[in-house]
Amino acid sequence: MKRLFWLGVGVAVGVIVVRRATRTAQAYTPAGIASSLTESAGGLVESLRSFVEDVRVGMAEREQEIHQAFAQGEAFDDQFADLREDPRIGDREIFPEEHQR
Repeated sequence: MKRLFWLGVGVAVGVIVVRRATRTAQAYTPAGIASSLTESAGGLVESLRSFVEDVRVGMAEREQEIHQAFAQGEAFDDQFADLREDPRIGDREIFPEEHQR
């Protein structure tokens, strides 16, 4: 009975080892590598689409804010207005000469 138990344990361990080795070997075949690359590229494309959609939503929200301010006769919140109006700060300090064209 004891031998039969250890024979069963050995067979089970052997099956698990062979299945894992087969799976690992499959990952390094050309088809396995292509599948892995396809999944990675698909994830990258989906991330890029999500980013573009987030940017579009942000742009639409900001555009709506500007339209509302214009309809109410208010100047929209310009973050850089104080920099442009300050005579001490010119384009040269914001954009150094080596970066200007």
